Amino acid sequence: MSTEGRGRADERAHDAAGIAVEEGIRSLLLLMPRVVGRAKKMRVPEELQSFSLAPRHLSLLANLVFEGPMTVNDLAARLEVAPTTVSLMVGDLSRQGVLERRTDEADRRRTIVGIAAAHEKSVNDWLGGSARAWRAVLGPLTPEQRRLFVDTLHAYERELG
Repeated sequence: MSTEGRGRADERAHDAAGIAVEEGIRSLLLLMPRVVGRAKKMRVPEELQSFSLAPRHLSLLANLVFEGPMTVNDLAARLEVAPTTVSLMVGDLSRQGVLERRTDEADRRRTIVGIAAAHEKSVNDWLGGSARAWRAVLGPLTPEQRRLFVDTLHAYERELG
């Protein structure tokens, strides 16, 4: 067998600690479309369909479901976008009645953003399933394994760009 052939065989070989790179790629190329397809099938609740929610809104709402009400700056940091971008999204969703803004009692200069009470159950039921699935998958992992998983997804996203 040539050196190149042995290299490929080694590359595809299994070991007790995991899978070879090529097998991992093959598995992920099959898995990712199914994951995206399932995510797309998460139907927007009927009472929220008229709001024309875009993917950027989903990330914002998911953060509010997971973390609870927070400031625009905190949301911007979690979403990794500029505060002005979050302010525009919050303004849009507030005008539609999906979000509520209130003054922070501890610092009256700050505004706290939260999901409007009228839509809280629908948004929580809709997006909470995703958080429950991640909790079930990430919970059994060690902190180091979780860090590796999250870092790998970030790196994959960067490579696609």
